[in-house]
Amino acid sequence: MSLFEWKRIAVLPEASIKEALTVLDKEALQIVLVVDKSGVLHGTLTDGDVRRALLRGATLMDSVSEAMNTQPTTGLLGQSETAWKRKLIEKSIRHLPIVDQNKCIVGLFYDKKEVIKRLNPVVLMLGGLGTRLRPLTESVPKPMLRVGDKPILETILTHIAEQGFVHFYFCINYLGEQIRHYFGDGSRWGVHIEYVEEHDRMGTAGALSLLPEKPQTPFIVMNGDLLTKVNLGALLDFHLEHNNIATACVREYAQQVPYGVVDVDGARVTQLVEKPVYRYFVNAGIYALSPEAMDKVPEEAFYDMPTLIEEVLSERGNVGAFPITEYWMDIGQMPDFEQAQVDYEVHFQKRKNS
Repeated sequence: MSLFEWKRIAVLPEASIKEALTVLDKEALQIVLVVDKSGVLHGTLTDGDVRRALLRGATLMDSVSEAMNTQPTTGLLGQSETAWKRKLIEKSIRHLPIVDQNKCIVGLFYDKKEVIKRLNPVVLMLGGLGTRLRPLTESVPKPMLRVGDKPILETILTHIAEQGFVHFYFCINYLGEQIRHYFGDGSRWGVHIEYVEEHDRMGTAGALSLLPEKPQTPFIVMNGDLLTKVNLGALLDFHLEHNNIATACVREYAQQVPYGVVDVDGARVTQLVEKPVYRYFVNAGIYALSPEAMDKVPEEAFYDMPTLIEEVLSERGNVGAFPITEYWMDIGQMPDFEQAQVDYEVHFQKRKNS
């Protein structure tokens, strides 16, 4: 435990949620302090606060006050470190803003917990042809294309392993031997990798029927062409908390109409909105599934994850939406690949050197 310099994780109350997320990502301390120019603490913000706000309809451009916790637990300057530790334990929290009698922030007391080992399997779908990235993928499978100084898949594996996950299934097809040769059994990364070979194209979920055994705990399924810093532990916690059969990660997507939109009722104009922006949640290609979801997957047949989700919904099973606030990039086309090269240094290389 140690006292952290609060200014590195502080934003003003008028800052946007997006600006706060930038600070959250940069410092990787899982909390942002909302502090006015006088130093008075107005609230705190975590990933969970942001996700709940997005599900309520907030956008990343809204004020941080729309998402922050306005009544955070705090410690008082002058109290002993033992008293601060006791408050962390009593409230089951990791971070304790320390304030003076005027509620002005003086520091952050926090618990540096060890990474929890997670036995939940992670299934990575790696069999795609990567057609839209040709000619790069004519002799190299898309997950093995290099972004920064390593293959996309190595960055994915490293990030997930650092979160405590140790058991991986690699579902391979097109040029899959290159993946098997490079990663082996995973011991180089401190994990265990098993390979599932698709002899035919099986969609984004069909290969689940080829797993050597049915998972006994909730597990992760993820497309193998995603560069992301999503917190998969938080995804699993969310999945269990809501008693979901399936949970899909979602991203906010904004689309602006380049014209004035006219609402009409018969021959009457009821409203004219100039160049409105419509916001949606789109599928991010990352899922948490409970073991019973496996019962939907047909044996050795083409089957997509959206079909699985639709089947669960048709039976009125719980399907959750987990908003991703962290960096996320689907490397599907050449512009995405080029942008990922730029993003890598910002989001992954700096983390390595910090």
